[in-house]
Amino acid sequence: MANEFPQTLTIAGTDSGGGAGVMADLKTMQERYVFGTAVVVAVTAQNTLGVQDFMALPQKLVDEQFASLADDLKIRACKTGMLADAEHVHGVVENLKRYDFGPLTVDPVMIAKGGAALLADDAVATVRDELVPLADVLTPNLPEAERLTGVKIEDETAMEQAAVALQDLGAKNVIIKGGHETTLDRARDFVLLADGRSFWLSAPRIDTVRTHGTGDTLSSCITAELAKGQDFETAIRIGKDFVTAAIANPIAVGNGHGPLNHWAFGQGGAQ
Repeated sequence: MANEFPQTLTIAGTDSGGGAGVMADLKTMQERYVFGTAVVVAVTAQNTLGVQDFMALPQKLVDEQFASLADDLKIRACKTGMLADAEHVHGVVENLKRYDFGPLTVDPVMIAKGGAALLADDAVATVRDELVPLADVLTPNLPEAERLTGVKIEDETAMEQAAVALQDLGAKNVIIKGGHETTLDRARDFVLLADGRSFWLSAPRIDTVRTHGTGDTLSSCITAELAKGQDFETAIRIGKDFVTAAIANPIAVGNGHGPLNHWAFGQGGAQ
């Protein structure tokens, strides 16, 4: 029957280099056997060496993309990524309230791997006050969690405190990614679920520069699993495993922060 196949949506910016943003999202969704769609909020000139430029699309065109999808497709889960500025964050929030696209995963993208700002400073408050309260899953890295909560994260206790603070802002399920803590030999993420249960996810830290698009890949994998009916804990665990495999089996692309290997998980036989 029409529209019975699991469909997902990424609301984000493009990456002309193919390793992050909408491009990484759609690759991940395809690998997880769902049909991915996109609302493009911004377009970047970007490669593995960095972001050279970007431009947000007119809000009217963003709105029309939302309306177009709602008019025809049956989106079962969605995610946000790069949203550029306060105006576009607010516009995306209004559209998410207008249309039912299933559970929402928010990846609060603020800074690219190369250090370029992907979210205007005045938009952080809009993300915190308007977008985070809509999140069924929130996936900040350490710097993003600090910006959103004001909590200085210097150890695992502080990560746990930040996760509670993010739930206090309205997010239901929170995963704080520990990949920026490079002093440990394992990458540890803290998960706090809506029902109060919590746990740590741990994987060996891999010495590589091929990690461009890690956050996009994690959030889009979680979105894909939710669209297929997985519960939040299972979706998060699969997302962690997917990203770990994608980093552990690198592909040689570009001269800087290279992309993940998005088909590595399936090569290992895991579904």
